[in-house]
Amino acid sequence: MNEHLEQLAPQPLWRHFRTLCNTPRPSGHEAELVAILQHWAERHGFAHDRDDYGNLRIRKPASPGKEGAPGVILQGHLDMVAQANADHPHDFTRDPIETYVEDGWLRARHTTLGADNGLGVAAALAILEDDGLVHGPLEALFTLEEESSMGGALQLAENWLEGDVLLNLDSEDRGEVFIGCAGGADIVVEAQLPTADVGPDEVGMQLALTGLVGGHSGIDIHRGRGNANRLLVRVLRALESYDIRLVDYRGGTLRNAIPREAFATLVLPVEEVAAAKSRVAALEQVLRAELAGVDEGLALALAPLETAPVQALNAHASRMLLAALNVAPYGVERMSSEVPGVVETSNNLGVVSLAEGRFHLCALVRSLRDSAVEDMADRFHGLFDLIGARTRVENAYPGWTPAPHSALLARFRRLHGRHLGSEPAVKVIHAGLECGILAGKYPDLEMISFGPSIRGAHSPDERVELSSVEEFWTLLRALIADLAGDTAAAGA
Repeated sequence: MNEHLEQLAPQPLWRHFRTLCNTPRPSGHEAELVAILQHWAERHGFAHDRDDYGNLRIRKPASPGKEGAPGVILQGHLDMVAQANADHPHDFTRDPIETYVEDGWLRARHTTLGADNGLGVAAALAILEDDGLVHGPLEALFTLEEESSMGGALQLAENWLEGDVLLNLDSEDRGEVFIGCAGGADIVVEAQLPTADVGPDEVGMQLALTGLVGGHSGIDIHRGRGNANRLLVRVLRALESYDIRLVDYRGGTLRNAIPREAFATLVLPVEEVAAAKSRVAALEQVLRAELAGVDEGLALALAPLETAPVQALNAHASRMLLAALNVAPYGVERMSSEVPGVVETSNNLGVVSLAEGRFHLCALVRSLRDSAVEDMADRFHGLFDLIGARTRVENAYPGWTPAPHSALLARFRRLHGRHLGSEPAVKVIHAGLECGILAGKYPDLEMISFGPSIRGAHSPDERVELSSVEEFWTLLRALIADLAGDTAAAGA
């Protein structure tokens, strides 16, 4: 499948990306891809090993005479976000990604593309097999479970990597280079809430909110897009005057993707059904007007169930849960005063579920300040204490402190100007690059992050601009050659 990818330029990179598209690799299911890459390394005579967590390292000796050049670590993560449109059956643990080209962009049919971070991984593999490139010692570091927990980076072995500079290939904007990123943490809330029998005068209804754009919970959090969990809770709150009780709820699938859809089952007195339907129809128009020009596809539907549920939350628990969710922090909390135009602190109400009285919430807080992450976690704890829920913090990771005067950055800026005719924009990103974690484990590493232009990451709208991939490849080769002292290849 995806044979057309090998007709794109640069061909070595796209050939490897084809392998990634054809190999299922959602977070936690990278084993098949790791085995493929190990066999590939053996065929090429490259040394490879893994740390205790399973992160993969592939090494290539320096070009003759370049053994004393700085060692370069090419770093990316193997997993991808698994998101598909609701009407498209796709098993991310078994099915390949089907790609196509449209108007200069590569896309996937009804699913995420996996350009995040498949293109970085493919570029590193293509560099390793590039016999025409003069280079110092090379290491390609491929981490696991970045999208779900940053687990690979958090558990990365210390005193394992040997390089002097690290090139993180997980950025998503041509013409930009990243030197800092937000840290973050998962906030998990759980509770067992009391239920009561559904009465003979109550009927079951299914409430669905669909059609939102979604997107990356860091990069897109400031764009004003709808969060399905936030909006459906708002609708449910508006229906409380009709004596509804929640039966179950499911909204969002990943804590780092802005939820595009949410669904709730509820019961209400039969005589209130007509009024509730009318209220939902009116709210659909209100929400669509609020999101006009930003998130155009919102749809609300309230439909009867053939059979009423047996149990629902009791009236008090239903009201308390919806009240807590309604005031829970979400979206942009604060913009940075030090880095203009960059979000400092945000929260994504990523995954919310309720089944048989068991409530679960997973939110992802991001911030350039670790203290702000701690404060947000405490606010969740204080809020959900009021309904008897348990709150804990998981998978906390530090931010990446910018080093605007590093020699590596100066080198990249010079090469960018030489090859592309413009200075790159130096950026700090409101997303969880692995650089912050890696810098904590390897504080002497110089590092930058750059990549091609990817849009719609973490959603089925994900796409990559083909011309930006060629620029990315040119810069990557030039930087590695320049670090090795090959000024001719670097374009001096």
